[in-house]
Amino acid sequence: MRLATVLGTVLWGAALTAAIDTQAARSVWDGVYTEEQAKRGGALYAERCVHCHGADLSGAVDGAASLTGQTFYGNWNGVTLDLMLDRVRSTMPVDKPGSLSRQQTADLLAFVFSVNKFPAGKEELPRQAEMLNLIQFKASK
Repeated sequence: MRLATVLGTVLWGAALTAAIDTQAARSVWDGVYTEEQAKRGGALYAERCVHCHGADLSGAVDGAASLTGQTFYGNWNGVTLDLMLDRVRSTMPVDKPGSLSRQQTADLLAFVFSVNKFPAGKEELPRQAEMLNLIQFKASK
């Protein structure tokens, strides 16, 4: 009986680990936002972000970082989206950090992902940290 219990626990643990690894293997290449969400994010970007990051997201106004290209990819490569969302939310916009809701920040990230040609999917980018922690920003497939 004890051997069966131990064996069952080991197998259950292995299955759980495999499931977590599968979930954690999701990345921005797996369609983690919707086109509609990116549109909402684009409207918000035009209202709150464009004056620093520019219409083409290239940055450079008062030292604003580019939100496209190799520098952007290098800054975020390997980071989970919960960390990305929290960092953006707590530091942006520079004139009023922390003023965006988690939903607004998720919408903005969806817009940035769309401009960077990461594919859209069927479900919106979530705003919950637990779910975002299972998705990584990966510069390449």
